[in-house]
Amino acid sequence: MKKLVYVYVACMLALLAACGTSGRQTGRSKSVAAVMEKKDTLTYEQRRKYDYYFLEAVRMKQKGEYDAAFELYKHCLDINPNSAPALYEISQFYMFLGQEDKGEDALKRAVRANDSNFWYKQTLAAYYQRKRDLPKAIAVYEDMATLFPSRLDPLISLIDLYNQTKSYPEVVNTLNRLEELDGKSEQISMEKFRMYLLMDNQEEAFNEIKSLSNEYPYDMRYQTILGDVYLNNDKLQEAYDTYQHILKEEPGYAPALLSMASYYQKMGQDSLYRLQLDTILLNDDVESDTKMSIMRQLILQSEQTTKDSTQIVSLFRQILERPQQNADLAMLCAQYLITKNMEKESVPVLNQVLALDPENKPARLQLLSYAIRDNDLDEVIRVALPALQYSPEAMEFYYYLGIAYYQKEESDKALDVFIKGIGQVNEKTDKQLVSDLYAIIGDIYSSKELSDKAYAAYDSSLVYNPDNIGTLNNYAYFLSVDRKHLDKAEEMSYRTVKAEPENATYLDTYAWILFEKGKYTEARIYIDQALKNGGDSSQVIVEHGGDIYYMVGDRDKALEYWKKADAMGSTPEDGSTPRTPEELKRLKRKIALKKYIAE
Repeated sequence: MKKLVYVYVACMLALLAACGTSGRQTGRSKSVAAVMEKKDTLTYEQRRKYDYYFLEAVRMKQKGEYDAAFELYKHCLDINPNSAPALYEISQFYMFLGQEDKGEDALKRAVRANDSNFWYKQTLAAYYQRKRDLPKAIAVYEDMATLFPSRLDPLISLIDLYNQTKSYPEVVNTLNRLEELDGKSEQISMEKFRMYLLMDNQEEAFNEIKSLSNEYPYDMRYQTILGDVYLNNDKLQEAYDTYQHILKEEPGYAPALLSMASYYQKMGQDSLYRLQLDTILLNDDVESDTKMSIMRQLILQSEQTTKDSTQIVSLFRQILERPQQNADLAMLCAQYLITKNMEKESVPVLNQVLALDPENKPARLQLLSYAIRDNDLDEVIRVALPALQYSPEAMEFYYYLGIAYYQKEESDKALDVFIKGIGQVNEKTDKQLVSDLYAIIGDIYSSKELSDKAYAAYDSSLVYNPDNIGTLNNYAYFLSVDRKHLDKAEEMSYRTVKAEPENATYLDTYAWILFEKGKYTEARIYIDQALKNGGDSSQVIVEHGGDIYYMVGDRDKALEYWKKADAMGSTPEDGSTPRTPEELKRLKRKIALKKYIAE
């Protein structure tokens, strides 16, 4: 029973909306009872049937059973041909079916049947607009404006239609009616000004703007608009007098100062124009957006003429010496300096940006790129460390900060940063970057001889990027060092060699895994390739060469490689990790005993 009650209530609400009493009507709208009293000539039985079929039609329409709803609305009209709600509803069906003549006829009959329904008229006027039958649309909107004198909508539509038909006097007349309802405003006055100019009535045009400024005598914005209107219409003396009057009342009023600059520019007084701009740009009360707009204009002018950056840079410096409302001007200056290849000059400006706006990610990334390029690890740390607080979601800052600590051999700090970075990973994070973070975590754990944690990190790295060559190589190498899962190590290492067949490090790793598996002949093939591709400068690779040659029976060659490795010293020139004292001692024992000594 409750469900039936809800359906009935919903249908009744739809009926009331169709009758034009949804609560949105104003003006001469009438109650449902009044409408029914005037229009209803049905008997009690006819009214009962009509109400039943209409409510059923509404229900079918809400269910999406449009064929049934259409037939029920037609049945309603069989009972009451002058039912405005049924006519309105069925007109929409005809329109949808492309039978516009029938739809228009039904809609007009609905309007005649209930002349006080705002929405029926609105639909009819919109239909005429869509058909580009503008005179009929205007007629309906004028009727609506009369019937509903407190509504703004018909007047706004009329302004648009009169504009389209170039009926400029009617536009002005309608704007006046709108002004009576809504009060005087800048938008209305400017539109009336435009209409008067189109009607070649300059006197009324300027009187309109004067009237606006007189309406708000203490609002300098409207005074400035009056001056700008004079200036844009070549009434230069009037413009000058207006601006001077404003600046006498408010000497630092930024819009009038800017308009004066436009006046000097139009008069060709370049020195006064520049001086005026300087006055604005060095005025602490002028909004940052205004200064930004001026600087962009000056940059554009410079690029289109002299392309001399000296004046622009000098002006930026003067501006940035003043207190700043935000970081926008400093950022614009930095961008300009970068485009002019003045990177050194951009650094202090970028730092000023960060002082004003620590969350400015582009500025921080730009500074970081300079530090990375120069391999300035301390600067990388200085720039990247605050980003963990201000831009915690930006993974690149964790990456480069951790790398800087790692290269400074502060592995604990590096590990802490990388783990924090992993904590920020989400579905939008770059998977390659996450893979690289896990890879370095694995390297750090390996250096700490925490093999289980290292392998877990490498596995995670490969989850995010199964083709991370660096991870595959290091994972495979450390497995071989631990003499664990050598088949898995060989498979991973082989993938790196296939990907980069001339990479000495990858060739050495693969050779060493083969060595650990006792495949000495194959190992010699790959260690030879490693040595030919730059591996002869690596103490580890050269020593591995000696180990492998010893196991294939060439002891003289093995001793030659061991001695060469020993002569390289304890600090590798290739930038790899220095050998431990134990490793160097073992190398010397190999040379002394002339035989391979396992780790």
